[in-house]
Amino acid sequence: MIPIITAFEQSPDRGQGLARDMPVRWALEEVGQPYEVRLVSFSAMKEAAHRALHPFGQIPTYEAGDLALFESGAIVFHIAECHVGLLPQDTNARSRAIMWMFAALSTVEPPIVQLEIATYLERDQTWYEQRLPMVEDSIRSRLAELSDRLGGTDWLDDVFSAGDLLMVQVLRRLSGSSLIKEYPNLCAYVARGEARPAFKRAFEAQLAVFTGKSPD
Repeated sequence: MIPIITAFEQSPDRGQGLARDMPVRWALEEVGQPYEVRLVSFSAMKEAAHRALHPFGQIPTYEAGDLALFESGAIVFHIAECHVGLLPQDTNARSRAIMWMFAALSTVEPPIVQLEIATYLERDQTWYEQRLPMVEDSIRSRLAELSDRLGGTDWLDDVFSAGDLLMVQVLRRLSGSSLIKEYPNLCAYVARGEARPAFKRAFEAQLAVFTGKSPD
């Protein structure tokens, strides 16, 4: 059974691989699961048919048989549970990988999203200049802690897992900021994730939606 995921018809990230379908595509590529993509317009996302899949009117969604899921983290978790390659077989290592999935989305990503909100939606506000340093310091705090934990290792645990997949994708949201450059080991960590063949295939597939050209 080939799952169907939804993605932006016109992604606001302009093909940078930052839209929420990217980690789902990446996970599917990592486990070698073919998939289909249904592109959704911004107006269609708010219609009843799409809200039946995603009550908050966003992307991505995932459909396979009688199963319908939303939320990229939950979808990646489902993929990792159903296929070999993204969660270790050892019980403790598996639990640690799941822990890092939660950490990526619940601890590291929120201040990064706040920076994006401040940059794109609050720049014209009188308090923007005062708020920005506080948001950046919050991100630095998380990055410093993550950098210390990662140290000189390649991945968060012994081998690449769904935890690394989500963490790398979260950190990629800082690609236009100088903040992550303050932590060379995190830059190298992201580069290792982006060098994975599965990431490249997912990125090219998402980019093709923006350019209108099929990936090679």
